[in-house]
Amino acid sequence: MSDYGLIGKVIGDRYRIDDLLGQGGMSAVYKAFDPNLKRVVAVKVIHPHLADDPKFLMRFEDEAAAVAQLRHPNIVQVFDFDHDENLYYMVQEFVPGETLQELLRRLSKSGELMPLSEAIQHTIDLCDATGYAHKRGMIHRDIKPANIILNVNGSAILMDFGIVKITGGVEHTATGAVVGTALYMPPELIRGEVPDSRADIYSLGVTLFEMISGRPPFEADSAMSLMKEW
Repeated sequence: MSDYGLIGKVIGDRYRIDDLLGQGGMSAVYKAFDPNLKRVVAVKVIHPHLADDPKFLMRFEDEAAAVAQLRHPNIVQVFDFDHDENLYYMVQEFVPGETLQELLRRLSKSGELMPLSEAIQHTIDLCDATGYAHKRGMIHRDIKPANIILNVNGSAILMDFGIVKITGGVEHTATGAVVGTALYMPPELIRGEVPDSRADIYSLGVTLFEMISGRPPFEADSAMSLMKEW
């Protein structure tokens, strides 16, 4: 993974970048320190090729402002959105723990399944967070194990809430094929239709199925192959 040379640097005259946590098609996420409030934060930095698109940046800023209004113990909090020259970034709550995806992979390697009581509690946490957001007009559209982090107390925290509204919750290859999140997406979203809150409910159901059984309900190597399974 490339860190764009940000490790050890201070952006926005405030946030010291300490480590690269991960990256995807839209952004890279760093562990950083905020000296003003003396706390560790997560900084999501938009990839340079997207930062050159004014329309994308406008939509990203609008979404950041909307998500920042959400206050729920099971939704990662957004603190700030700003830019440092051509570097656009969002500052979020840093949640120590592991993603649900990491936990499920670890259990799979050891031949174990998640205890049913834990799967149910995680689902309750996620339904509570999703319902709270739905009442405020926010649809996640990309609920999946990789976007759920389990904190040190074992609570499930939903990440990237609202950010997926910008990208449509779909990552595309150069040929336009859907990759990455298709296994957790409802048919209407893969078909390119405008989703409503039921899309999140579908994704929560798929995630619960995987927590209980150790695998998603459908398996396919492309969105088109997946649609044939329905």
